[in-house]
Amino acid sequence: MPSKKALVRRPSPRLAEGLVTHIEREKVDADLAVEQWEAYVEALREHGWETIEVDPADDNPDSVFVEDTVVMYKNVALIARSGAESRREETIGVEEAVARLGCSVNWIWEPGTLDGGDVLKIGDTIYVGRGGRTNAAGVQQLRAAFEPLGAQVVAVPVSKVLHLKSAVTALPDGTVVGHIPKVDRPSLFPRFLSVPEEAGSHVVLLGGGKLLMAASAPKTAELLGDLGFEPVLVDISEFEKLEGCVTCLSVRMRELYA
Repeated sequence: MPSKKALVRRPSPRLAEGLVTHIEREKVDADLAVEQWEAYVEALREHGWETIEVDPADDNPDSVFVEDTVVMYKNVALIARSGAESRREETIGVEEAVARLGCSVNWIWEPGTLDGGDVLKIGDTIYVGRGGRTNAAGVQQLRAAFEPLGAQVVAVPVSKVLHLKSAVTALPDGTVVGHIPKVDRPSLFPRFLSVPEEAGSHVVLLGGGKLLMAASAPKTAELLGDLGFEPVLVDISEFEKLEGCVTCLSVRMRELYA
């Protein structure tokens, strides 16, 4: 049986100081962010996911975006090394959490940089965004870690958004979804569906055709509902102000076998 565990991490009280690269800074309501985070975690639980809280990192404003700290493939956890130096300490609690779950732990080493948000897995194909936070050495190290386990690693240029998964994610059938103005090379994906809103590019597969999505993408939710999927909407407005999306707020572990 595949596992349904998800790592999550409570927002730092310093969330409002988080990094912004491709958008204008807006005021973040930290209290509302905590409420939104709790509702997000609850949505995962309601759909059968066991959530595992990584120890909070209150001094790291971006630490709620736990996806950036680690990439999972099968039973291997590859600890990331962010291209943003200020985010590198965020991996500390995550290493402990994945080790406790029995994962084999590998690391991205200098000069490599890699953010987990740059990695999109579709079956055994792993797309990795080569952009602001992930460099060529990071891509090479990801290949070295996962190709021996049966993965095929495909590097994709990313220049219009922060991370690859800020631009694209994938539906349960493997179709990649994205908002064309934000995608560098849609043609690199075998099946691509253009969606009407930038926030509609982000789906978390909850299982059984259910898709966790941001409430800020109602047109995309309607489109995907029309295609037979079941959107589950959560409001993550405060995280969107920091270029966060539904994928960034958890690390889904689907292949941990007991």
